Amino acid sequence: MPCTEKRARLLLERGRARVHKMLPFTIRVVDLETEDCEFQALRVKLDPGSKTTGMALVRETAENGVAVINLFELMHRGKQISEALTARRGHRKVRRSHLRYRAPRFLNRGNQKPGWLAPSLLHRVNTTLAWVSRIRRYAPVSAISTELVRFDMQALENPEIEGAQYQQGTLAGYEVREYLLEKWGRTCAYCGAKGLPLQIEHIHPKSKSGSDRISNLTLACQCCNAKKAALPVEVFLAKQPERLKRIQAQAKRPLKDAAAVNATRWALVNVLKATGLTVETASGGRTKFNRMALGIPKTHALDAACVGDVNSMTGWHKPTLCLKAMGRGSYQRTRLDKYGCVRGYLTRSKSIQGFQTGDMVKAEVTQGKKTGSYTGRVAVRASGSFNIQTRDGLVQGVSHRYCTVVQRGDGYGYQLVAKTDATGTPPKQGDASHPALYLPGLKAGVSRAN
Repeated sequence: MPCTEKRARLLLERGRARVHKMLPFTIRVVDLETEDCEFQALRVKLDPGSKTTGMALVRETAENGVAVINLFELMHRGKQISEALTARRGHRKVRRSHLRYRAPRFLNRGNQKPGWLAPSLLHRVNTTLAWVSRIRRYAPVSAISTELVRFDMQALENPEIEGAQYQQGTLAGYEVREYLLEKWGRTCAYCGAKGLPLQIEHIHPKSKSGSDRISNLTLACQCCNAKKAALPVEVFLAKQPERLKRIQAQAKRPLKDAAAVNATRWALVNVLKATGLTVETASGGRTKFNRMALGIPKTHALDAACVGDVNSMTGWHKPTLCLKAMGRGSYQRTRLDKYGCVRGYLTRSKSIQGFQTGDMVKAEVTQGKKTGSYTGRVAVRASGSFNIQTRDGLVQGVSHRYCTVVQRGDGYGYQLVAKTDATGTPPKQGDASHPALYLPGLKAGVSRAN
């Protein structure tokens, strides 16, 4: 059962618990006091996304309220997987075009089973399920809530596809606006302003036969929208050719993120149902309504906390633990040039002096130019001189003799993002009211009900 940081500290000091895992920080009770102890039902809430999935562990309170316990943001690596497969396909094509014994094959296409997903899409489903399962091991989760995201691609590209009644549904208002917010990074396209109310604006003016297609829509602040008025964008940005070029390229960008969410939304719901827990689905409109009604800033993790039927929320002023999918290395032991030819070899063993790339280590350097203490993710070298990625930057050339393993690599990188205030503004460095070194504590075991 999750507990507060103060309670975890007291349990550790009194010898009643021991550290089970550093990130996310988890303690395991070794001396249980069974009097007046009970579990409380917890719920995992998900806000699926193409690049980042928000996750929140909450405790339900009276009258459909929730108390936020932990916030997570899971960053996927689907783009890296897609690029790696594309590079591999290109290298294979070059080899087969130059080597007569590697003939092209055409009979292994189109044999996918129903429900097949590309590796870059399946990765999003698998990593989300993996972290739901991991949280279930650390806390008594009894239910799951997830946002069932849906973007109608044809209606977004062509609103006239099924007549006026179809346009006047949710896609003509909220869904289009939410998609534009994601596409344009929640900034004004003309001045780059952030944190201001943004208005939907036609790149090619509607008064000059501009359409309502998604490729002709952008976001602008009230000031820029009034200045542009009915001017064509080429005239309005005549003195800013670089910004004009960027806007035109961004407007024609394909709907990749929306397509990825569409392809994986039901696959994710199905694997969550296979866990045997109660799965609640909710729309994106309900999530935004809850967030606006409760006055909560916009983040992926807090969006997840707002999924479903939520009338009140407490404890959302918490730091967010960012989980970045880093992979577990590669079976490929060679480095290739742009022609697909070998230009270098990697070591046959991934383990060097008992360390592997991705391990969390602590280095106590006692002499030399790099004297000091460093904690972070290590990248090993065959020479035994490692690189450590710390919170303050990269430290190169640290000998393995000074390193101690804090936590073995599990394929993820961890970074703690300080909590934000009610306006969504991150705290200033050194602000004591916003601790920057807070590690969310998940306690596996039994604790008294709060």
